[in-house]
Amino acid sequence: MKFSDKEVIIFDLDGTLIDSVPDLALAINRMLTALYRPTFDESVVRGWVGNGAQVLVKRALSGNMDIDETLDDTFVAKALEIFLNYYGQNLCIGTFAFPNVSDTLHTLKAEGYRLVIVTNKPFAFVEPILKGLELEGLFEFWLGGDSLPQKKPDPAPLIHVCDRLNVPVEKCVMVGDSKNDLLAAKTANMQSIGVTYGYNYGEDIRTYEPEAVVDDFGDIVRLFGTRV
Repeated sequence: MKFSDKEVIIFDLDGTLIDSVPDLALAINRMLTALYRPTFDESVVRGWVGNGAQVLVKRALSGNMDIDETLDDTFVAKALEIFLNYYGQNLCIGTFAFPNVSDTLHTLKAEGYRLVIVTNKPFAFVEPILKGLELEGLFEFWLGGDSLPQKKPDPAPLIHVCDRLNVPVEKCVMVGDSKNDLLAAKTANMQSIGVTYGYNYGEDIRTYEPEAVVDDFGDIVRLFGTRV
């Protein structure tokens, strides 16, 4: 597969560009400790990441991937506040960019592509992480999970990007590691690239029928031509 007619490349953040699990797990365990709840190994928290902060907190409080529907809303709100406060102060302690991310993004930008991030992570956390990893100058803008009323897998954030940049869907491609990314793209009639690493709950990313799949982020470059 070769994308020869694209102008905009939209990237997911967590699990696609960066591995933020070390810091998320630390913040989750600080939250649980504050609430006198048992903590979990980073490997367990890794399996819960990918659907936004509130879902992550609910899974941690439930101690399971399946959320306990009897959780009190007020308690969840308190837990979420504790988690977000701690995480917001410790965004780039253990977080790192996946191999070849920086070089690949620089290459794509130099070749004339417009780069955007659409993530389910709260908007306020995106810029500090990008700055901490020296990636902030590569993107025209980014949307967080709280930037719009809807978030992935709803297609609304992807459509919003097209409208804001005045570029048709056909000229854009979504790059992500999870079904949320690819389902959003498919519903928006946007082509997509799946990466096989990241946070997809053990599912094969090919199940969601992206137009291309890569095992290494650096392989994305060969899927695009030069635009300058």
